[in-house]
Order: sequence, then structure tokens, then C-alpha cells
Amino acid sequence: MVSSEFWKGKRVLITGHSGFKGSWLSLWLNKLGAEVMGFSLQPEESSSIFYQAKIASVVESIFGDIRDYEIMKSNMLAFKPEIIFHLAAQPLVRDSYLDPLETYSTNVLGTANVLQAARSIDYCKAIVVVTSDKCYENEELNRPFQEQDPMGGHDPYSASKGCAELVTQSFRKSYFQESEVFLASARAGNVIGGGDWSKDRLIPDMVRAVQSGLKIELRNPKATRPWQHVLDPLSGYIKLAESLYKKTPDSDSAWNFGPPEMEDKEVAWITTNFLEMWGSESLWSIDEEKTHHEAQYLRLDSSKAIRQLNWKPVWNTTQALEHTFYWYQQSFLKDEMLNLSLEQIDLYSSEL
Repeated sequence: MVSSEFWKGKRVLITGHSGFKGSWLSLWLNKLGAEVMGFSLQPEESSSIFYQAKIASVVESIFGDIRDYEIMKSNMLAFKPEIIFHLAAQPLVRDSYLDPLETYSTNVLGTANVLQAARSIDYCKAIVVVTSDKCYENEELNRPFQEQDPMGGHDPYSASKGCAELVTQSFRKSYFQESEVFLASARAGNVIGGGDWSKDRLIPDMVRAVQSGLKIELRNPKATRPWQHVLDPLSGYIKLAESLYKKTPDSDSAWNFGPPEMEDKEVAWITTNFLEMWGSESLWSIDEEKTHHEAQYLRLDSSKAIRQLNWKPVWNTTQALEHTFYWYQQSFLKDEMLNLSLEQIDLYSSEL
């Protein structure tokens, strides 16, 4: 269970609160009674979940760039957060190839900025840095990654997330080892859920294909990924932050939050099943002109989180697709999606 008793009145800062995962986390923590402030770039698209679910109506929003250290630090000092979730990032593999400097400066220097600024917050007790399952050195060994596996990354995005992990580890050992702050990193799989409109992501691309009637081209249909509904890793982040705040031994480390092995699915499986829900199963083809490297196999070992945090994945892949489909379907019929998003959080929480 996620404890509303613990979160009531807690002052929580979320970087990247205007993004897909950050918006869902903002809604959930507000519902639990936390006082939430978000710091992030302003969404460019009016269709973003930030606007569709009216996130600004439930959290204090500050728009800024985590690479602007002085502005971020001044807002952090003014808010005095007890708990920080760092989610702000450049999140797309293809964009990282197009602009690697933007990716490295945001994901690496931005992470260092957040952690350096947090050092000056006397009230801060817990920090969760969210990276990615792609932070690992993937040698295609056909086994799940464990938290102690080496960091790496072929593409600039993956490498930047591996670097962010090393920055987090360095700050923990150099500055937070003897302090009152417990610092951890969290690595999740390929998250899906309502309200993700990012380009070059499978579910949003399929929704746009349904809207336009044009086919989506799959770059790597045989690739296997640890798909999960966005609320699954978020429940892990929330449990982890509570454990850090309480200074539970060994909680200040790295954590995987992925689905069971049986739920790892190929891209083509996700595509076929999701489009069948729309009655548009023929709207995909294979992109024969792949230009960038992509890992074929990726899986996480989450036994540590299951054992030590009492975390568990709740919705299997089919359920995750069904709830995701329903959210998008309803978004075409309604002007705002706040109530439906909260209903899905309630439904998920009832099954924890």
C-alpha cells in the first residue's frame, strides 16, 4: 500500500512535473495529501497531459530549465522541499542522436544541478533520481539487468542516463553519506499510459496513426521491452521515497522497477494488440530504413524492490494496454481528463 498518512502535508518538489510521468506523479501525490511544487519546462503541445488533466490546478508550477542553476536553486530554497523527485530530462533516443549536446547537458549537468542545489536545503530528507532501464551497458546477454550491473549506453540518450547514475552515486558518496539526506536512483521499463503524446514513442505514434488513418512504421518490431503502466513504477518511486525519508538501511542505492519476465513483450505484440482495441490492426508496417542502433533485448530484475520495499507490479501488460486505450479514447470525447486520471489512480490503488 501507498500511505496517505505518511504523505499528508509533506512538501514535495518534482522536477519534470509537466512531462508524462511527472504529471501522473503530481496528481497522485496531491491526492495523497502532499503539498507539491513542480519545476520544469513549459509543455509545447496543448494536447499534453499537463494541460489535458489540468495539473496546474493541483500543484504549484514553476517553469524553468534545470540547467539554470541559480533560478532552480532560488525556487528550491523558497519552497523548502522535504522530498525531491528528479524526473526532468531529455527523454527520447532519436532526439539524442539529433542533438547529443542538448541530451548530455540536460540529463547529466541537469542532474548535477539538482543535487548540488539540494545540498543547501536544510529541510530535505529524501531524493529520488529517476533515470532509465537503458542506463545499463547492454551486451545482449539475454538476462535481466540487476542494479549492480555496469552502466553504459550505445546511443547518447542511454549513455546520458548511465552518466546520470554515476553522478547520483558520486553525490551520494561525496556529500550525502554523512548527511540527513538519503539519495537513491530508480530505473524503470518502457512505461505506457494515458496522456503520453511524445513523438517517436510507440503508443503516442499509434494514437496519431488512428487519428490520421496513416500507418505507423516500426523500426524494430522484434525488440523485446519491459512494458508497464506508468502507475507501476510511480508506486515504486513513492514507496522508495518513503523508505528514504525514514532512513531505512540500504534504501539509499539504485533500484529497478520493471514487470515480471512473462510480461516482457515484443514491439509487434504491443502494436497489434493496441491497434486491435481501436479496430485498426492493419495500421502498421516495418521501417526498412533504420539508421540508428537499438538494443534487441532489454529486461530488468526487480527482485530487490519486491523483497525490500514490498513493491509489486499490479497491472499486467494487457491490463496496462486496456487502461491506456480507454484514457486516449475518452480524451477524444472530453475537454479535460483530470477526473478520469484520478479515477484510474483510485482503481490502481485499490489493487495494490
